[in-house]
Amino acid sequence: MMFSFSNEDLTTKEKNKIMIGTVVPRPIALVSTKSAEGVVNVAPFSYFNIVTYKPPMLSIAVQRVNGEQKDTTRNIMTEKEAVVHVVDISNVELANITAANLAPGDSELNYADFTPVKSVSVRPPGLKEAKVRFETSLYDSHVIYDGAEPTTDVLFLKIEHYHLDDSIYDAEKGYINVEELAAVSRLAGNDYAEIGRMFTIERPK
Repeated sequence: MMFSFSNEDLTTKEKNKIMIGTVVPRPIALVSTKSAEGVVNVAPFSYFNIVTYKPPMLSIAVQRVNGEQKDTTRNIMTEKEAVVHVVDISNVELANITAANLAPGDSELNYADFTPVKSVSVRPPGLKEAKVRFETSLYDSHVIYDGAEPTTDVLFLKIEHYHLDDSIYDAEKGYINVEELAAVSRLAGNDYAEIGRMFTIERPK
């Protein structure tokens, strides 16, 4: 037996629960930005992925609250820069702290014990506790509407500079050690997942 629904059959909450419970696991981006006033914002996003490697680009979808942009979106749209970090098992608890709702003039760094480090090509700082961080510039953006209501900002971020911890990167071969990275992913509710059993399937010629 299969349950079958149209969009009209489901509430917004039900659609959200189905989507975040089935589109799993989702990688988590921890994004640091800086406002025009110099306040550093740090926030996690699991509507996140690779867009293309030529040019190297990431996408982050940031949900609005009552039609209003979140600090991350506002900062990126204004300053055109961000640092994207991969959340792993060693920093996921700190990353979770940054999900709290704060006033725009308050920084998550006042609550989560991350160590800011100066970036090479952008203004926002990186976070030392991440094994991977990408300094990025805003390439493009798109607003998603539900009828007349703006609900989501999709941000396309071009990678300008890479920082990879030597514990995970084989510089000779150019490979990432996935097990050492120990990235975590988002499931539904308050649940996360670690990378488990890995297997290989050869692609057809």
